[in-house]
Formats: sequence, structure tokens, C-alpha cells
Amino acid sequence: MKILIIGPAWVGDMVIAQSLFKSLKLSFPESSIDVIAPDWTRALLDRMPEINQSISLPLKHGEFHLRQRYQIGVSLRKNKYTHAYVLPNSWKSALIPFFAKIPHRIGFRGEMRYGLLNHVIALDKQKYPLMLDRFLALNLKPTPMNDKKLFLPKLTIDPKNIQLIADKFSLNIKPSQKIIALCPGAEFGSSKRWPEKYYAEIAQYFIDINYPVWLMGSQKDKTTTSKINAFTQNKCQDFAGSTTLDEAIDILSLTHLVITNDSGLMHIAAALDKTIIAIFGSTSPGFTPPLSDKAQSLYIDPKLLTCRPCFQRECPLGHHKCMNDLTPQIVLKAIEKCEY
Repeated sequence: MKILIIGPAWVGDMVIAQSLFKSLKLSFPESSIDVIAPDWTRALLDRMPEINQSISLPLKHGEFHLRQRYQIGVSLRKNKYTHAYVLPNSWKSALIPFFAKIPHRIGFRGEMRYGLLNHVIALDKQKYPLMLDRFLALNLKPTPMNDKKLFLPKLTIDPKNIQLIADKFSLNIKPSQKIIALCPGAEFGSSKRWPEKYYAEIAQYFIDINYPVWLMGSQKDKTTTSKINAFTQNKCQDFAGSTTLDEAIDILSLTHLVITNDSGLMHIAAALDKTIIAIFGSTSPGFTPPLSDKAQSLYIDPKLLTCRPCFQRECPLGHHKCMNDLTPQIVLKAIEKCEY
């Protein structure tokens, strides 16, 4: 089998997609798997040993560009793929494998994709509550599910990259020192972000016991991390906006405890086997939890707050209780239970 994967456009989804790559490799050990996805995903795909190569998709999330998709599909015909797995549910995402004339085109039913896909799978949300389960269901020759740990995402780290990171950012890492990472961003929207002041209280707790605190995030999170750092008199090391995704992955690999919103960095930390405290507001760990047995997911019980999970980008009621009522004291109690 020569497989082409149409990959997702979100960091967390791409991390979880590794579960399917692992499953396909177990089902078809001699298969070769390529992934076409936005260029930024190379940072993740290069750290997934199941992947033969990543192919850049030069389109922004949501862009249609029918002619360009046709040209990409035609250019891929020479690769003679036998199977395509379409992970996004949109109609346009199924166009490239159709134009590439790949014989077996597999994906979930959605947006009238009959014809574009010739192996259409009905998505049973009750049977497959987790995104992990849904990706695994795309494998038409499923492997035994007795041990789901076989399919958990796991990113590999090159030790040479660690030395480069240490040199570039002047990291003075002591072997006995525990490093704490705080990931206060969330690309999805403000409803997934724990308050900055709360993060600052957690940061100060660790600073007071002489633990280094690293703030992680993209350029979009720089305002947030700067505010958190200001609360601590700039005693945290703020990496937000100063790293590539490659570098952020390698930096996270050096940490011991990660406290994070439901975000792409949460899933990366889980795939790096870090101890995690994941804070959920408008979303639910019942769909995209951190895939690790070293993670705790914290959230307000829906019985106590019936509006959550609402899965909205911003709080539709304006009170943001799902995050505001999740106090630093609750997180500190969870920290006390952690082994890191």
C-alpha cells in the first residue's frame, strides 16, 4: 500500500492523527505513508516515525481554490498512491485524492462527498466519542484494540536539537531541577483560556520554591504571557512568539510539569509523555483529552454549571464561569497529587 493522508489543519488534531498512522502501520507494516497538510505541520510530522514524507499544502485554512487543488491532485498522480484517508470532514478536503485518481478514497460521510470518496464511513458519535476513536475507525482493517496505548501519539526528539535549543536560548538546565511549563494560549478562542491572573498565581507558587517557570505560546499569545510575567516581576522565561513550532516542541521536551489550556501545546505535551494538568472551559475532555495516563483534566462539573461545555469560541453568556470558577486553589490541589 502507498497511502496519502489528507491531514487536519489544527495542531492538536494533527497530534491525535498519529493514532491512525500507528494503526495503519500495524495493519499494513510494509505500507508507505505520506501526509499532505499545511507547511507548519512538518514540525510534528518530522517527529512521527510512521511518516515517509510530508507534502506541503499551500492553502490557508478554509480556502477553496478549486483550480489549485486540481493542479495539486494531478501532480500527485505520479506517486501512484493506492489509498487516501481524508481526515477533515469538508467537501473540499476530498478533492485532491479524487483529482489524483487514487483508487481507494476513505473518509467520514459529510458535506455530500459521495463520489469524491468511495469508502464512506458513517460517523457514530456515540460509538466513537473521542477524536482518537474516530481517526482509528478510518482504518478499514482495524488492529485489535485490547491495548489503546499502542495508538497513543508519541513524538520523537533528536538529542542534537536539544543542544541547539540550549545554545540558542542560553538554557542553563540543572539535571536535578524540575522545570514547569505554562501554556496559557488557545488558538480556538477566549473561552478556552484560563485567566492570566490565575496562571500568574501558579507561576508565583513555583517561583517561590525555586522552580524555573517557562511560558510557552505563539506570537498571538505574547500579550497574555507578558501580562503573566509582569505579575511575577518578569521572573519567568517567556518563549512565546520567539520560537518556531519545532523549537517549542523541543523546549517542552525538557520540562517536567505542564499546566495548560485545551490547546495544541497540550496535545504536544501529552505526546512527549509529560505530566500534565489540563484546564477545560468551553470544551470537554470527553472529546479531545490529553492522551496520556500522566494527565489530569480539570473542569467545572456540568451539574454545577449547566452551560458547559458549550464549545463556543467566546462565552455566549459573558460570565466565563467555566474558567473563572476554576480557581488556582483547585489547580494547586491537583499539583499536589502529581508526580513529576
